[in-house]
Amino acid sequence: MNAFIAFVKKEFNHIFRDTRTLVVLFGMPLAQLILFGFAITTEIKQAGMVIYDQSSGTATQALSAAFTSSDFFVLKKRVHSYDELGASFRDGTAKIGVIIPADIEKPASNQGADLQIITDASDPNLASILTQSARAIITKWQVQQSRSEISPLGIQTEIKWHYNSELKSVYTFVPGVVTVILMLVSAMLTSISITREKELGTIDVLFVSPLRPAVIIVGKVVPFVLLSLLNAAFILVMAWIVFGVPITGSIALLSLESFLFILTSLSLGIFISTVTQTQQTALMLSLVGLMLPTILLSGFIFPISNMPIPLQVISNIIPAKWFLIIIKAVMLKGIGLSFIWKETLILILMSLVFIGLSIRKFKTRKA
Repeated sequence: MNAFIAFVKKEFNHIFRDTRTLVVLFGMPLAQLILFGFAITTEIKQAGMVIYDQSSGTATQALSAAFTSSDFFVLKKRVHSYDELGASFRDGTAKIGVIIPADIEKPASNQGADLQIITDASDPNLASILTQSARAIITKWQVQQSRSEISPLGIQTEIKWHYNSELKSVYTFVPGVVTVILMLVSAMLTSISITREKELGTIDVLFVSPLRPAVIIVGKVVPFVLLSLLNAAFILVMAWIVFGVPITGSIALLSLESFLFILTSLSLGIFISTVTQTQQTALMLSLVGLMLPTILLSGFIFPISNMPIPLQVISNIIPAKWFLIIIKAVMLKGIGLSFIWKETLILILMSLVFIGLSIRKFKTRKA
């Protein structure tokens, strides 16, 4: 019995001395609990709203206040034309817009007026929740108006969904899957490329070769870039043929943006391979370190605006977040580079940073 107790103590000592085991045992459950606990939520908070008030009467001001006083919406701006409202959807400023007609203050005994609720349905689940929340606020406001001395107003609510009039979930599902697949496959393929050289011992041949670190990095990336481009083209064609997901924007722009995202993912994979020693470690780091953040913090499944501020800040370093904005904007909204230049610039900077860090690690090893 004493020998058994001594053996168990020895195993405990081995576990507590192994940092990687402790991270897997305690760190990963904690990280998953925090991510799932805060990121997975169906509540809507502070969704961007624009209001086009054609009446500007006392009653409409009270209606606008009813929207802005709730936790569901935050008023981004008041627009003065349909074109300005549409631009707010295209550039991502607003997820929902309310058009208050000029004749809204007709008494309820008359025909009444159509109050329009327009939502960005590129995310159909979010659009449905926003529409329901807006209609609930309007209904509550109408009840309050009917109880006051003001004559009850006759309002008929008209719902419009932009970019996805049938609220097909596949319209948000396919762009998200494309983003996740390109990120994970590209990063995993390259993350094991250099670690394979390390395990086989051929990395030393590269270190003593006349090739510069930058040339070695580019040589590792080029084949995967071409293969990943073929993969991206296949996925998009299948999405169009099988699921009927439209590509309303420029195919050339979508191709260039896909190339940029693939380059970012590949450069991230190369960086992972330079800081790991085995293929198994590189693969685990790619899967665990990229899969959960890419799925949960990119806005693929859960709106980022609903998350706590710290997670919203962390999401900014997730490349998939920016590409998901780009691919939805080009495929579903049909907008050009003038609306997505910021996201494009961020992906370019990320690529340069990861490639620079990889080259620096190579120089350090070579020295």
